[in-house]
Amino acid sequence: MKIFLFVILLAVGVFPVNAQTSLLENVKVEYEKVIYVRQLIKELWGADAFERWGSNLPQTATYYYNYTANQDGSLYKTGKEAGMEKGWWDDMFGSKNIVQTDFKNKKLISQKPVFEETFLVQDSLLNIKWKITPDTRTIAGFDCRKAIGILNDSIAIFAFYTDEILVSGGPESIHGLPGLILGMGVPRLHATWFATKVEINNGSINPLSPAKKTKKVTYRSMVDEIYRVLKNWGSEGGKLLVNFMI
Repeated sequence: MKIFLFVILLAVGVFPVNAQTSLLENVKVEYEKVIYVRQLIKELWGADAFERWGSNLPQTATYYYNYTANQDGSLYKTGKEAGMEKGWWDDMFGSKNIVQTDFKNKKLISQKPVFEETFLVQDSLLNIKWKITPDTRTIAGFDCRKAIGILNDSIAIFAFYTDEILVSGGPESIHGLPGLILGMGVPRLHATWFATKVEINNGSINPLSPAKKTKKVTYRSMVDEIYRVLKNWGSEGGKLLVNFMI
């Protein structure tokens, strides 16, 4: 009887650890991205233009993304439909980005539709300067710590990561923290990303399958090319460029 009880207690102690270890190293995450459309458009086009036709815009736009990852790499791509009305603003938000990250070799491949052009960016991982803070919150059942990042010396990123998941990645091309980013906000984009579901990923991570017509570029050459087009739009063009830089 004592041996039987010992075996039961041992099983209870061992199996959760094994399950947790699997969860920590190989995951599938659903992210919900919310863009505060009216706030973003008001900043881009100015208060006068917004007053003329801003009332026709939705308050927010919601998108879902699937993210599969392990310690070696990840794939971020569009997920289920949000069931909302589509509008011309979709092309301005980078809402159809697909990002494959190679953590091991510090490389990324991202497919970014930008208006009538689709870029295939092949480059090193983005250089983000992070500062970890003592602030915490719980996201999708995980304890997360807040970090503040700066991209390209000008784009602030607020992220909440969990060190319970041993993946140094997150939504879009954002990475570099000692755990997976489950919540993120970019003030200049008036956008947030939050994990709604985290599961064990028992399958492989499929590589990015590029669209038939893409333009192969580096990150810098893509930014330069988009800027050459958008600068003709005036000051709002420069602000719009940020939408395609993460």
